[in-house]
Amino acid sequence: MANRKDPRGRTLKSGEVYRKDGRYVYTYTNPLGQRKYIYANDLVSLRRKEQELLKAQLDGLDVYTAGNASINFVFDRYISLKQHLKDSTRSGYIYTYNHFVRKDFGKKKIADIKYSDVVQYYLYLLKDKNIALGTLDSIHCLLHPTFELAVRDDIIRKNPATGAMKEVNRKSGKNRGIRHALTIEQQRAFMNYIANSPVYYHWWPLFTFLLGTGCRIGEAIALRWDDLDFENKMITINHSIANYKSAEKNKCVSTLSTPKTEAGVRTIPMLDVVYDALKLEEEDQQENGFNETVIDGVSGFVFQNRFGNILNQQAVNSAIKRIVINYNNEEEITAAREKRNPLILPYFSCHILRHTFATRLCEQETNLKVIQSIMGHRNIETTMDIYAEATDKKKKESFENLSVKLDVF
Repeated sequence: MANRKDPRGRTLKSGEVYRKDGRYVYTYTNPLGQRKYIYANDLVSLRRKEQELLKAQLDGLDVYTAGNASINFVFDRYISLKQHLKDSTRSGYIYTYNHFVRKDFGKKKIADIKYSDVVQYYLYLLKDKNIALGTLDSIHCLLHPTFELAVRDDIIRKNPATGAMKEVNRKSGKNRGIRHALTIEQQRAFMNYIANSPVYYHWWPLFTFLLGTGCRIGEAIALRWDDLDFENKMITINHSIANYKSAEKNKCVSTLSTPKTEAGVRTIPMLDVVYDALKLEEEDQQENGFNETVIDGVSGFVFQNRFGNILNQQAVNSAIKRIVINYNNEEEITAAREKRNPLILPYFSCHILRHTFATRLCEQETNLKVIQSIMGHRNIETTMDIYAEATDKKKKESFENLSVKLDVF
């Protein structure tokens, strides 16, 4: 293949482009994985700027190898090596790091950081900044591999973040956030309230789908009518929609991708109640109009908002919050009138509906591989953790029955 040349016949290097307006541009990728551009009116000036950029990069590398680089420098280097991250995942990582780490702790020299510094910083975030333990865990999952990269590059001898979360849990008296499923009574109360509410009834098909399939919210939003086999009552999960802030476009965008893990591509049997919910949604849209959203060339999405567009996770979580608040207020009044204890719903996110389905499934199914397949878990350990929690109550019931039947003492 012939090399590209400018109008004067000079061969252009990789990344260099001659524009129709007579200017030259050099394109490169920065450590954050973002596309950047250098412009010049002539090729000589452009290549001088390229040399300055290369020198700056080499100077930074010298600082790194000398052990004088900041945590920020190493994180940027770490994230630039993660070439196979989805755009939404990369954006989330960078947002979390920039929001919590870059402005203060990230400016420290990486070679000076000790284990106690990391623990102290984590405790500061928990107690002074009042962040949730789950958020701290997300920060740790970025800092630990950042330090690990410096270890592998022989910049530091040990990873100062290793074991820090366990120490924080011990000192703070907290455990890593364990998601608790809704009880059967809470689940029924939530769904009955929606079904009988003149305000929230239109949410019934979506929440029935989530509680009847265990799908992640991104998978539910990405569900298309073509993914539904009503005749055989099967659901194919093969895509997920993520909403994230694009660093290049500086706005929130939606993107269609494969599910979170390879195991996420799966088929799920359609429960009768899920079948009814999807048919109800189909009938409603036949009367009022189907979802017209097009994302990455794909359309025909099942669930939609009142404007005929796709939903997003934040909107679903906001709806759950409103429903729970209104239900609890009405339940307290009704319970007082009926002279009984109210059945109060906890505040929860849409992910708890997935966890609730998993718990109900574990209560009825003993084959862990079946559960793992339906849930789309990559690791069997995740399935086992849910199974262990779900069967604790069953074990207690078994021993209560045993105490009645085993009358030998």
